[in-house]
Amino acid sequence: MKAMKEPSSKFIKVRCPKCKNEQIVFGKITSQVICLVCGKKIAEPTGGKAKIKARILEVLE
Repeated sequence: MKAMKEPSSKFIKVRCPKCKNEQIVFGKITSQVICLVCGKKIAEPTGGKAKIKARILEVLE
């Protein structure tokens, strides 16, 4: 029996630099993520790990 493989990406809790809203985003995204409160872009895709444009507060397991 094969062991299950660990996921290569995690969820990340970030804080918007403009309005201080806290939001959870996935570490690998395929489209840009905007703040749900003010609309500022907080993450953009790079073809792999996301480029985070906000303060990272915590990496969730």
